[in-house]
Amino acid sequence: MTEPVVSALAAQQAELSGVLAGLADTDWQRPSRCDGWTVADVVLHLAQTNEMAIASLDGRYPEYPANVGRRLEAVAADVDDGAAHMVAAERGRPLDELKARWRSSVDDFLSRLDGADFHRRVQWVAGELSTRTLVTTRLSETWIHAGDVTDAIGVELEPSDRLRHIARLAWRTLPYAFARAGRELSAPVAFELGGPTGERWDFIPDEPPATTVRGPGVELCLVAARRMDPAETSLEGQGPDAAAVLELVRTYA
Repeated sequence: MTEPVVSALAAQQAELSGVLAGLADTDWQRPSRCDGWTVADVVLHLAQTNEMAIASLDGRYPEYPANVGRRLEAVAADVDDGAAHMVAAERGRPLDELKARWRSSVDDFLSRLDGADFHRRVQWVAGELSTRTLVTTRLSETWIHAGDVTDAIGVELEPSDRLRHIARLAWRTLPYAFARAGRELSAPVAFELGGPTGERWDFIPDEPPATTVRGPGVELCLVAARRMDPAETSLEGQGPDAAAVLELVRTYA
């Protein structure tokens, strides 16, 4: 049986591929909501990180940044800086080449998930994680950047139940998000969210939560993606860490 998160990733990638297939060549040069990146840059970044995920599944993750590093003109200060350098190093290649690279990166990654052990630990940007979590991070990043692309061309995609996987990732990685900011959760956190079709997305810790965040799951995902300010949402939080959770929650390294 196909893992639900793999089906969600495949559907998200297919949705983005459908959008890209309808673009005129000039659309690829439109500015996206990623500062300084065009639509083509966004797709290049996705192809690059898909290739990085393939290297992770193949057990050769350390080789990937080493090989990429030899092509970069500067040393990255952090993950976001590294992504910017990677895109800059390969920007401007022929559009047909970019389209083929996107498609092959999608197909090659999905092919490696057939029969995979989803509990196996693999290396990634933030350290080791399970194969299932790696797939979820690819779902999250593909969804985030699909929004960057459609925003650039004036198209709005309907939110789907696929976002439940992303909301759960945001909840599970709260300790990482806090640690990355040099802070610490004071107690467990619960999410009580509503999905786009009316279902409940409740993520409750084993221990009684001290903080609870409630509201639309789509808005939570957008906040975690750094695509929406918490103050512009209807999300509500109660408890000692409520404001910090909405400030720091994220779904990417």
